[in-house]
Amino acid sequence: MRRPVWLALLILVTFVVGGCVGASAIIPAAAVAYKGASKAAEASRPINDSEEYYVGRAVAARILGKYKLDQDPKLTQYVNEVGDTVARKSSRPNPFKGYHFAVLDTQEINAFACPGGTIFITRGLIQTCKNEDQLAAVLAHEVGHVANKDGINSISQARWTQVFTSMGTEAAKQYGGVAGNLVGLFEGSIDDVFKTIVVNGYSRTAEEAADAAALTELTRAGYDPNAMVILLTTMEAKGAGASSGIFKTHPPTSERLAKVKASVGQSPAESQGEKIRTERFKKIVS
Repeated sequence: MRRPVWLALLILVTFVVGGCVGASAIIPAAAVAYKGASKAAEASRPINDSEEYYVGRAVAARILGKYKLDQDPKLTQYVNEVGDTVARKSSRPNPFKGYHFAVLDTQEINAFACPGGTIFITRGLIQTCKNEDQLAAVLAHEVGHVANKDGINSISQARWTQVFTSMGTEAAKQYGGVAGNLVGLFEGSIDDVFKTIVVNGYSRTAEEAADAAALTELTRAGYDPNAMVILLTTMEAKGAGASSGIFKTHPPTSERLAKVKASVGQSPAESQGEKIRTERFKKIVS
């Protein structure tokens, strides 16, 4: 069975993310030889699901270098249950290793979708939500980014082509030590994604598509899509004059709100199920 190219690259991820590239970070000779055997045609093909997953892991590690994980296991489990509920109704319910949700211990209002299905939400954004349906709206939006592959598509195609091209040229070098050029190119790919989701944000088109996907996921999962309207209304008020967190990386909330309102239409009266979900949310989110 042909081994995936990414098994070789995964060796590099550990050292790149941890900042430990050095004399001790030696690529096994077999891995170097395997990289050298890769065909040049690999350079032009799309990034596959397993590669996307490992890129996402590296991006997640970079995010965790900036933020601490929340240590409340009940809250983390709850967020995963809500997230999985909407993810199962998305256009991409089964990425390579599934979806994984985690809470960041910061009052910053933000959320991040790493390539492949790792999704972070800050405690500050959770506390901005008033009920489970609004929390589901946030997570559904982030699932939309994963489903649309917005994160992985932010990698420069030229850089990704260089990664695969280097995998051939590095094989001609000595076995000892890390293939510095390849490490640099791979780290650059991680930088592309990290800067997009944490620093610069996605394009308006990508954000609108993620909002549209979220409304579909919410409806299919039995949540009230109008929860997204209410949450965006709250965020619009909070974001007045703000220039950090989600307000820095996303289009103006007023623009998103107008488009979502136009899509949602009339909201039904609060159902018994929604009341139960709200009570559950209030018990867990303190």
